[in-house]
Amino acid sequence: MKVIAVIPARYGSTRFPGKVLATDTGKFLVQHTCQRALSAKTVQDVIIATDDERVMKACLSFTDKCVMTSHSHQSGTDRIAEAVAHINADIVVNLQADEPEIDPASIDYLVTILKDNPQAQMATLVAPFDNIAEVDDPNIVKVVVDNRGYALYFSRSPIPYDRDAAGKAALDKYLRHLGIYAYRKQFLLEITEKKQTQYEICEKLEQLRVLENGYSIITGKVDHAWTGIDTPEQYAEFVKRHKGRNDGK
Repeated sequence: MKVIAVIPARYGSTRFPGKVLATDTGKFLVQHTCQRALSAKTVQDVIIATDDERVMKACLSFTDKCVMTSHSHQSGTDRIAEAVAHINADIVVNLQADEPEIDPASIDYLVTILKDNPQAQMATLVAPFDNIAEVDDPNIVKVVVDNRGYALYFSRSPIPYDRDAAGKAALDKYLRHLGIYAYRKQFLLEITEKKQTQYEICEKLEQLRVLENGYSIITGKVDHAWTGIDTPEQYAEFVKRHKGRNDGK
């Protein structure tokens, strides 16, 4: 079963424009993410999908697996679907470009749970929360799952609502959604042809299109969330950690 990872890499970013090309570590941010994906044992190939010539030029300096896609895509999933449409693959992993510290073992775990659950069309990862403030943060997506680990709903609001505790459940009742996905390729091509759905539009969460159309998303729980890079301050902290691990190299 062939598994490929695709990293959608846009230049634009509201809070940190051009972040994928930041090079304070001596490597592009997206290059770090690409190398982490290449370290996953289950992944045979890693492709970067972009719509910007600046990103394309930079990525070609460290890989020849970079493709140009349309400017019109509304999501990374749509960009990935175009990138893999004519590529031989069974499972496609969607890895965000701004996650340079993702554990390759987490990628392998994600692929494994999709392989092991043939009734699921898609897989994703979840993690416990570290504190209640994160639960209240609408930028951190919450998910509730059934007894088998299948997603019931994703939301920017704290879910579940604990009626007996004025809405606030114990911290261990919440699950944090991590923005990495694995799809069966044919399903990926099918779901990206469907129109946006009402809750997807309301919550601005594209994974809800899957649930609203009656498809299944299996989840796997990891011990902790990794740190994505959304702001210059978060990037500066990543650079500090990277230099601490590598003696500045």
